Amino acid sequence: MNSARSWVVFAGGAFAYLIGVMQRTSFGVAGVDATDRFAVSAAAISVVAVVQIVVYAVLQIPVGVLADRVGAPPLIIAGAVTMAVGQGLLAISGGIGLALLARILVGAGDALTFVSVIRLLPGWFEGRILPQLSQWVGMTGQLGQIVSALPFAFVLHLQGWTPAFLLAAAASVLAVVVGVATLRRGAERVTTAEIRTIEPSELGLRASFVRPGTQLGFWAHLLAGTVPTMLGILWGYPFLTAGLGYDPGAASGIFSLMVVGTFVSGPIVGLLVARHPLRRSDLVLGITWGVYALWAVVLLWQPQPPLWLVAALFLAVGFCGPASLVGLDVARSSNPRHAYGSATGIANTGGFVGGFIGMLLVGFVLDIVDEVRVAGGAASELYSLDGFRIAFLSAYLIAIVGTVGLLWKRTHTRRRLYEESGIVIAPLWVALISARGRKRPPRVRE
Repeated sequence: MNSARSWVVFAGGAFAYLIGVMQRTSFGVAGVDATDRFAVSAAAISVVAVVQIVVYAVLQIPVGVLADRVGAPPLIIAGAVTMAVGQGLLAISGGIGLALLARILVGAGDALTFVSVIRLLPGWFEGRILPQLSQWVGMTGQLGQIVSALPFAFVLHLQGWTPAFLLAAAASVLAVVVGVATLRRGAERVTTAEIRTIEPSELGLRASFVRPGTQLGFWAHLLAGTVPTMLGILWGYPFLTAGLGYDPGAASGIFSLMVVGTFVSGPIVGLLVARHPLRRSDLVLGITWGVYALWAVVLLWQPQPPLWLVAALFLAVGFCGPASLVGLDVARSSNPRHAYGSATGIANTGGFVGGFIGMLLVGFVLDIVDEVRVAGGAASELYSLDGFRIAFLSAYLIAIVGTVGLLWKRTHTRRRLYEESGIVIAPLWVALISARGRKRPPRVRE
């Protein structure tokens, strides 16, 4: 445990996830090009991206179960192979039907990767470093978004569609080679206490799903993960280039700030989670609604938000990635070791469920706004800034639902914690006042 060999395995898994994120977000960078290549509407492009995420989300739970049973390494390698095939198929596709099949394959391969990497870690590491490692995996993976926003976008605009996606396929082939060389299943250490407490009713997928902590992890991941999924996979780059009119270089730079935000906030969030495990949901709520408040300022700014404000938004959206991973830590810590994969898979569907609903709604609203504009006698402008202002409101509806779900399941989780361990968690404002009182120096009478 925590040996040099453990870090080699960690590096191999993190690299596989990096390549997976690059494949996941590459279609968003090529969204406007795809509209022209396939001669389809914004709704059709959003459907392609949504189907990819639906496949990803649907497979999360089966992948978690498989990771518990057969181990993570073969799933990670199979995921890289599947994504290589999907990107190669997309490179030669000339119609929306073939592109749809290609992105289904990419979504399936992507689904095999992240949960498997997270499931791999408890076999090689132990102690307080585990929740921080989840953040490090997420941070490393987000480098894939930089790869799609910079080198991939550069090749796409310089060489065209087919060379760019063939290069992306080659990157997954490299991930296969690295995975075969580095990934091994670690030893699973189960304590005597855990063996004694495992009852037949606690085994299986249903047992993981009904635990309040697993459901709390799902809602936390949905609340924090919706915005980075919507913007990172599909609508962020078109918003910058077509909506705000930025050139590809400036758009790629701002788009990459999401990754910078992840790198800045990831270690801080990991440290806070390790030190204050009973305040994880408060952390998710604070980060996410702070980002939504900043996004509202960007959308309401007239006539067009300044560059620095848009850059600040994309930097802040990067904070949501580590916040969403807190949901996975909540689910993991609420389940016995034999159910880590299943619980993580269930929680990890949250942000992608919110993301694909949001992406689909944005595409449909953009089409409706453009149809209304044309009906009023104006020229068609599918990706207009005003269209994005209206379409992005759908994310706020998802956020409200996510917040209600989180608060609802947090109540159940805290009730169960009290019943099982006698721990009472006071409201955040009470805890803050108490902490302030403890820090106040004693008065000295003169």
